[in-house]
Amino acid sequence: MVMSGQSATQAGQHVLDDGVQDFLKKHMNSLVKWDLIRFFHDNPHTKDTAENIAQYTGRDIVKVEHELKGLAAAQVLQVNDIAGVTVYQLGSDEHIRQTINGFMEACHNRAFRTEAIQHVIQCMQQVEKI
Repeated sequence: MVMSGQSATQAGQHVLDDGVQDFLKKHMNSLVKWDLIRFFHDNPHTKDTAENIAQYTGRDIVKVEHELKGLAAAQVLQVNDIAGVTVYQLGSDEHIRQTINGFMEACHNRAFRTEAIQHVIQCMQQVEKI
């Protein structure tokens, strides 16, 4: 059990395995990215435009497009041009797919979510300072 005022790791629990922790540090630096990862996890065969993905996730198109490009640059997502229209889909790298599955499964754990949300908030605060 995590004590008030302590992180899960301070309380002696190992919440983040190395692969998920590495993924979190490299790719989850905003809540928009978290929503996009969740969206593609839940819809792994989806190929769609930034505009439609923004609508499905309830997020601002400008922010979604920016974060989709970042995830594509990191090879988490693939970008395709279909008849002049840019569409995004989950990448085919099996290791990344398994890590995403591990991340989403870990999100069912309250202590993990707390640690992950703290990480994302810290990343967002660092970006705001720049």
